[in-house]
Amino acid sequence: MPDPSGLYYEIHGSPEAPPLILSPGLGGSASYWALNIPTLAKHFRVIAYDHRGTGRSGREPPGPTSIAAMARDVEMLMDELRIPYASIMGHALGGIIGLELARTKPERVSRLVVINGWAQLDPYTARCFDVRLALLRGSGPEAYLQAQPIFLYPPAWISANHQRLEAEAIAQLVHFPGRATIEKRIAALRDWHPGPALTKVDLPVLVLATADDALVPAQAARGLCDLLPRSSRVTQLSGGHASNITEPEDFFSRVLPWLLDKEQIQEI
Repeated sequence: MPDPSGLYYEIHGSPEAPPLILSPGLGGSASYWALNIPTLAKHFRVIAYDHRGTGRSGREPPGPTSIAAMARDVEMLMDELRIPYASIMGHALGGIIGLELARTKPERVSRLVVINGWAQLDPYTARCFDVRLALLRGSGPEAYLQAQPIFLYPPAWISANHQRLEAEAIAQLVHFPGRATIEKRIAALRDWHPGPALTKVDLPVLVLATADDALVPAQAARGLCDLLPRSSRVTQLSGGHASNITEPEDFFSRVLPWLLDKEQIQEI
């Protein structure tokens, strides 16, 4: 459903349930959460949206973008849906958007889950971005999308899901936002340096890392938690960067109790 602000969104679950906003990573599409939404919708009013400039949302205006602008988009979407505050779960870039909203508009965020995100871009992740941009610039969108699973999933999972990934790449190529948009989104990640400002994010934050993440090293979660005053850190042993897709049962066993406030998760 298109929003007056230009953002595409979907709503799942009971309108009486507490709201949970899902923000995807660099790809920007709400479809990233497709496998997770049925379980989450049993407990929450789930709002999944496409980032501006990606998927079915409106195109970005000319010029640079920023994490701050992406956070304002979430706030605008909440205003349009008359949601005063919500829990937010974000994957990588989506988690960083959630952190920025929690930093600037803490009254709008009740709880935040950051999946494989960071407070400071790790040099390893920066190298991965360089490689992906080189592929996009030199070989085009199809090569960029063919390489994408290497950064998202463990090798064995890629082997077992080869046909599925081939089909997904074809669909992603149809909705590919274009080189300029990808360049701007990666530049926004590089430019985000919240530093000590995150020490003022005084709300519950669950920071999830994956030990075998091929894009964001697990130590990035430790650095993020060192800044957040009310954070819990959980590390999944396997699942790659997109562990909510590859290991959903393990993912839900760690995230759902915390979101539902049924137990206090300790740092492990």
